[in-house]
Amino acid sequence: MRKLFVLIVLFAVAVAGIHAGGNQETNDQGDPGSIDLRFTLWSANAAHLEMLNGFADAYREENPNVTVTFETLPFSEYTSLLTLQLAGSNPPDGGWLLEGTGPTFVQSGVLADVRPYLESLPDYDYADFSPDAMSLWVEGDRTFAIPFSTSPFVIFYNRDLFREAGARTPQELIASGDYTWTTFGESLRTVTSETGVYGFQGQNGQPYSSRIWHTLVPFLRAYGVDAWDDNGPNFDTPEAIAAASLYHQLIFDDETIVPPGERSDFFAGSAASTINQISRVPTVMEAGFDWDIAPLPGGPAGPAHVIGQAAMGVFNASRNREAAIDFLAFMTNQANVETMAQFFPPARQSVLEAGALAQQNPNISPESIVYVEEGIQFGTVLPAHPRFPQLDLSAQGAFDQLWQPDADVPQVMRSINETLSSFF
Repeated sequence: MRKLFVLIVLFAVAVAGIHAGGNQETNDQGDPGSIDLRFTLWSANAAHLEMLNGFADAYREENPNVTVTFETLPFSEYTSLLTLQLAGSNPPDGGWLLEGTGPTFVQSGVLADVRPYLESLPDYDYADFSPDAMSLWVEGDRTFAIPFSTSPFVIFYNRDLFREAGARTPQELIASGDYTWTTFGESLRTVTSETGVYGFQGQNGQPYSSRIWHTLVPFLRAYGVDAWDDNGPNFDTPEAIAAASLYHQLIFDDETIVPPGERSDFFAGSAASTINQISRVPTVMEAGFDWDIAPLPGGPAGPAHVIGQAAMGVFNASRNREAAIDFLAFMTNQANVETMAQFFPPARQSVLEAGALAQQNPNISPESIVYVEEGIQFGTVLPAHPRFPQLDLSAQGAFDQLWQPDADVPQVMRSINETLSSFF
């Protein structure tokens, strides 16, 4: 239930940070010559951490008095745990921020405005960041975070299992001109019936809880509707009901999507496909099967492109705010963004135009990396909301009714819509 208090606590932290000043360049022992920075993140991937620690080491070479530590918090509890840390006596200096809670953090006042410093750096080129990618993190002439990952969701699939089942692969469906969730679902049914392996796994095995939007929104957008817009939620629309009905059918009637309460892992070979981002390439490289990526399937509304975005910000509560902003600038300069492109598609336009995404991802074929580039070009970021932590918690409870085999999908969707209407 801690998520219910996230927004209130963030505002309290903002006020406390303002009164405390939060800008002394000193460590806990009061030594102005030594600075220890701590940045939170939600990835525990060894390859990601190796790259980030490499940045920290390179920064220390230029700034011998500064040590940077990255602290991993679990994704499912990231916002609530970060908020509690910010309210405590030893807040982090900066951290990763998720797109859904972007408005929550921006409007709460807990984030430092980094724009004046970044624009003062002669070689940083703040204007290189795509305005569309920056939109969640900018308010007027102030910038509260810098997106380091503007990453489209794609389908990862196990070519060995599709081949064994004689099922049409996403590439074959694309070549036929009929690549939709319906036709992809037919292939998934074939895989399940012929191999006994689930055809599809929701993102990171958490599609019914912390990753509900990452799996459901692609279905909704393929049918021409988003989860919500400025006018409110859209779950009671005919398009949303049709999308949810197909999803429910694939889970419970066709039994080809891993159902609630059951564990299956694409990266261990126990599901034939999943939805994820190219940051998971290091994991699939170790899986021991032949794999590829494909774009998200389309639907009656055409192709569906969905982007997950992550940004880095500095907190006003930081005791070393200026140093933290300088490290953020270092992390997001052009050279380091090019390096991060191996996991995180960049928001810097020059890096994309230079082809760094393909150069940094040699394990993805040139034909398939195009799907990522198209997703960046045509995609829209996952829905965000100023009260996202509370909305997300309410949605998970409302959606519990949908994850029943005998659910009345239209009625449940109308009930979900009514529950979430109070947030608009």
